[in-house]
Amino acid sequence: MNAPHKPSTFLAVTQLPAKDAPIPGERCVTNLVVLVLPGFSQLCLASFVEPLRLANSLGGSDLFRWRIISLDGKAVECASGISVGVTNSLADVEQSLAPDVSLVLCAGEGVESLRAHQLRSTLRRIVRAKVPIYALGTATWLLADAAVLGKARCTIHWSRIASLSETFEDLYVDDALFVRNGQIVTCAGEFAAFDLAIDLIQQRSGDQLASNICQHVAADRWRDGCSYQSVPPGLRYSGPGKRLLPIIKLMEANLEEPLTLEQVSRQVALSRRQIERLFERHLSRTPFQHYLALRMAKARQLVKMTDMPIIKVAMACGFVSSSHFSKTFRDHFGQQPTELRLAKPLERQTGLQR
Repeated sequence: MNAPHKPSTFLAVTQLPAKDAPIPGERCVTNLVVLVLPGFSQLCLASFVEPLRLANSLGGSDLFRWRIISLDGKAVECASGISVGVTNSLADVEQSLAPDVSLVLCAGEGVESLRAHQLRSTLRRIVRAKVPIYALGTATWLLADAAVLGKARCTIHWSRIASLSETFEDLYVDDALFVRNGQIVTCAGEFAAFDLAIDLIQQRSGDQLASNICQHVAADRWRDGCSYQSVPPGLRYSGPGKRLLPIIKLMEANLEEPLTLEQVSRQVALSRRQIERLFERHLSRTPFQHYLALRMAKARQLVKMTDMPIIKVAMACGFVSSSHFSKTFRDHFGQQPTELRLAKPLERQTGLQR
């Protein structure tokens, strides 16, 4: 029986001529082809495209031109259920991609199921052609699966950092908003896509236009790519709270072999009591509670996003026995790791086959 028809909403998200019209190649224009993939984040797409539109509007000329495409040339449904219309398929525009036309990959939910042989081959050809690539949100996973990142430093949305690191062990996955590495730029997506777009505009047209755009959207600043994704709310711009950041990053870098508080104290040159006061004042928890929460967050990612055996998940999160890990996991999340894995929703049907 056919599934009942579900009405879709179409967004007009293009600033290029009609379908099949070539992207103009004026030297003063930055040309982008944006490939949206099933389950992509609408917030991420808008955060990247809207600053470019504002750059054209406030700058008084066409500084950026883009087209939205999909794998098959058909409308694509984002994670929130809204369908976005496109102008072309990836096959239609592949031959027009060149070092002066960048490819932007916008992915989100279900990215792991998009590992199709055809997509891998296409991405490899595009990389060999020296086309600049911007991977937004979870799209870094697709580049890793296509084996085009090598051992490069990269980033991905925080919800996939642990699973990407464990699945592709050669990668250096950084907890950053965006990372430039040669022709490939990886970005955490969501609001980080705004920061990347503003960075592009600043490089292209200077600080004043970038500041004008921030003022227009009521943003008091934009963040550089090195800023952390995982900074707890309220600490990023707080004064004394910034003393917590190196402690938290040290904890995050040592989840498989957790440090004692004395070891942390020596490495950050603060006393144990000073560290305890900082956590109590700014996060209302003890250092141990925060460290354990970080380990449990990684464990939950690995249980949900990978097929790693539970004992290996336990070891990757600093536990020496699966029984201790399972009890701690249950205390933290209210269910056993095996129960969470069995409850995983079915993968989004993408129509792609390996």
